[in-house]
Formats: sequence, C-alpha cells, structure tokens
Amino acid sequence: MTSPDQLRAGRAAPRLTLAATDDEALVRTTIVRVGAPYRWPSATWSDMAWADWFADPRRQSFLVRADGDVAGILETTVHPPWEVEIVSFGLVPEYVATGIGGHALTLAVRLAWNLDHPTLNGVQRVWLHTSTLDHPNALANYRARGFRPYRTQTRGHVPSSG
Repeated sequence: MTSPDQLRAGRAAPRLTLAATDDEALVRTTIVRVGAPYRWPSATWSDMAWADWFADPRRQSFLVRADGDVAGILETTVHPPWEVEIVSFGLVPEYVATGIGGHALTLAVRLAWNLDHPTLNGVQRVWLHTSTLDHPNALANYRARGFRPYRTQTRGHVPSSG
C-alpha cells in the first residue's frame, strides 16, 4: 500500500484490540503458535535467533486480543525513512476461521500507517509478504484490505512424482 486511503476495512469485530507489548516470552510463544501450522521459519528458531530478533530496535510487537485473550500477533519493522513492513501477522489456531481476521488486519494496517518511530519521517508505504504455505485465506484477506501484489517470486521446485 502506498496510501492509507487504499485500506478497505474488514467487518468490525466487537472487543478486538491491538496493543503494544514488550513481553518477549509471550510474543515468542504467540508467533510460534501462529506460525507452526504454516511452517514459518520463526517457529523453530533458536534462543540466539530470538535474542537477535528482539534486539533489533526497528521492530515492534503487538498482540491481537479478543475479550482479553491473546488471539494473534502483529510484528512490524521500520525501514527508514518512510516504510513499515508487517513482518508477522496472524491468528492463533483457536481464532482462525472465527470471522475476526479481516478486522484484525484492518487494525494492524491502521497501526502501521500511524506508527510512531524516531527513524520514520512519515509513512509512505506499508507492505507485507506471504507465501503459499500461509493460511489459504491469507492472500484473499490481504487483497480485500487493499494490498496489491508488488513482486512474486518462486523459490525452489518440488518435482512431481509419477
């Protein structure tokens, strides 16, 4: 997205909030819970890799909460002077397919457009990446919110059997 006007809001979900956190253990656990079913590399990181992740001052962590329960995760990385990357976004398994994903992503994108970080000089682009390993509804949700493909790449080739 190159303008906040491109965001198309999802259906509002009552009692859904997005809150910053510096609770590294909870962030790590949530990312693993969200990403393990989709083989996110972070789901198998070592303690050293997690320490490096949390040490990066460009990163911020936010928890998606539904009625106070942790329902998902948003991780952002600032790319000065004017880009914000949504590095991780997703719901924990028990909140997948409950109808809150569109609203959760709406909250995440609004937050990214308004992110306050000392190295940002206004946000002019919010972006994320996905893969065919992500939840089957992920790409449709991103497109429904107004994201558009910028680049597509194919990595590796799995030969067909037979």
